[in-house]
Amino acid sequence: MSVDFSVVIPIYCEEENLEELHRRLAGALEKIGGTSEIIFVNDASQDRSLELMRKLRRGDPRVRIISFSRNFGHQTALTAGMRHARGRAVALMDGDLQDPPEALPEMLSRMRETKAEVVYAVRRKRKENWFIRALYYLFYRALQSMSYIDIPTDAGDFCIMSRRAVDQLNAMPERSRFVRGLRSWVGFRQVGFEYEREARNAGAPKYTFKGLARLALDAFFSFSFVPLRLSTLLGLGISTLGLIYAAWIVAQRVTGQFQAIAGWSTVVVSVLVLGGAQLIMLGIMGEYLGRIYEELKGRPPYVIDETIGFDEDRANPEPDA
Repeated sequence: MSVDFSVVIPIYCEEENLEELHRRLAGALEKIGGTSEIIFVNDASQDRSLELMRKLRRGDPRVRIISFSRNFGHQTALTAGMRHARGRAVALMDGDLQDPPEALPEMLSRMRETKAEVVYAVRRKRKENWFIRALYYLFYRALQSMSYIDIPTDAGDFCIMSRRAVDQLNAMPERSRFVRGLRSWVGFRQVGFEYEREARNAGAPKYTFKGLARLALDAFFSFSFVPLRLSTLLGLGISTLGLIYAAWIVAQRVTGQFQAIAGWSTVVVSVLVLGGAQLIMLGIMGEYLGRIYEELKGRPPYVIDETIGFDEDRANPEPDA
């Protein structure tokens, strides 16, 4: 049975935010009206998050819970939530209240007014420290310049999508998922909605620098062939320099100006530069090859430990192989 509006929220150790998140989200859903569901995806939280989600479920039948057998990551949690969502429109948002639930009614109105399939939130202002803001700024602009599709700058996962757009995302079997990139890839009419991204309501950020770096790599290698082309250009550049140097040596010999020198510095520098360039190129090819290997193994993208609040026939759907 479908509902009018679904909200998918990945949760990892957000016990300090869950009750306030639910309170504010419930208020936003009242403004939207119609039937709705709140899908919390528990990404193997190590705190009391699952216990609090069960408590919220007892007080609000709109709450539904998917609990993973282990931590599979934020993007995978979004994927699982979308595959279980029944809404004619589906919202994705984070559980730390940096994405304000109060923006959902206006975003849904924007979708109806513009007849768009996707309304994505664009961060007009961020409240992280300057270093994190600078990294995000550089990442989005580098991705925009390198990607073979148009991925909006400063637009995160916070969005509302139509049923048609969600069905297209659910049909994609890949595992190294960068949801905002896949969202852009499906096309359709998409419009931006500017908002001011708040600081975390409580607790520490759950995305580590390593996790953010991994997400950035998934974005670059999933939506750009530029790294491969750069490795080719690097090889051509070094080969050209080598040929120029060889031509210079020949010219020196022909004119009789060549003098035998030890030249160990030249040899060492050349070996280091060439060796470094080769390792960089192998690393880039290895990133693409590793992703191909991951896809060919055919493992499911996630394993569900339990679901709460879903109909029996949807209780434990098998994730796509």
